[in-house]
Amino acid sequence: MEKEKLDSASSGYMGLLSLLVFLAGGILTLVNFNQFLFGIIAGMLFLLTAFFILAGFLVINPNESSVLTLFGEYKGTLKRNGFYWMNPFFIKKKVSLRARNFNSELLKVNDKLGNPIMIGIVLVWKVEDTFKAAFQVDDFNRFVEIQSESAVRKLAGHYAYDNFDDELTDITLRGGGEEVNHVLEKELSERLHIAGINVIEARIAHLAYSAEIAQAMLKRQQATAIVAARSKIVEGAVSMVEMALNKLSERKIVELDDERKAVMVSNLLVVLCSDKDASPVVNAGSIY
Repeated sequence: MEKEKLDSASSGYMGLLSLLVFLAGGILTLVNFNQFLFGIIAGMLFLLTAFFILAGFLVINPNESSVLTLFGEYKGTLKRNGFYWMNPFFIKKKVSLRARNFNSELLKVNDKLGNPIMIGIVLVWKVEDTFKAAFQVDDFNRFVEIQSESAVRKLAGHYAYDNFDDELTDITLRGGGEEVNHVLEKELSERLHIAGINVIEARIAHLAYSAEIAQAMLKRQQATAIVAARSKIVEGAVSMVEMALNKLSERKIVELDDERKAVMVSNLLVVLCSDKDASPVVNAGSIY
């Protein structure tokens, strides 16, 4: 398989000087010898040569390249910026070497568990091999878009959105972070290598449940958060009750039998675990 090769070209300023010489020569010949057939023919040849030279000029800007072909044969790629003159029969195709951003549209895909999700990525890429970009694919910009969508669908199919359904799952789309992004970059690099594309960075930019299940998943997340919060509250309340009973016993403030301890524990748990402020009842008589 043919690979990218760098080409060299003549200075554009020498070509410009030649252009001016032939242009001036053609004009002077036509003006001074227009009464002679030989002068007319010579003047026209000078002007045709000048226009032929004009077609060979090429300007390469920084981070830009030009792929050169001659009658269907690849001749090389010009990457060094500057002003050049080359064979006018060369067909020149400009290929940008700048880094580009691709912000994908939101795709509706299914995760590993079959849940419909909306996902979008940001891809930073640039052309590394101009020969592959120009001749291995029809349109490398469109190729990047299609392969990015395919890679996102494959990534979503390998990971679950979260680990609510399987707590043993270590890597998820939502919690995988850099590891998931690294898998995405590797997948895109393999897919885009054929087009000479270098993947600089790829990461998930948007991730959410699809609209039809978003409300149900939100309720599930809220329920999970409430259960976790209640567990912490109960755990703390039990510790506080235990500490209160131990302090009362150590300091011998009051002696409580098992029945009274049970009543006290019940009251303290109600006060500590309730989501509303408790209304105190003051007993002015004997505790018995």
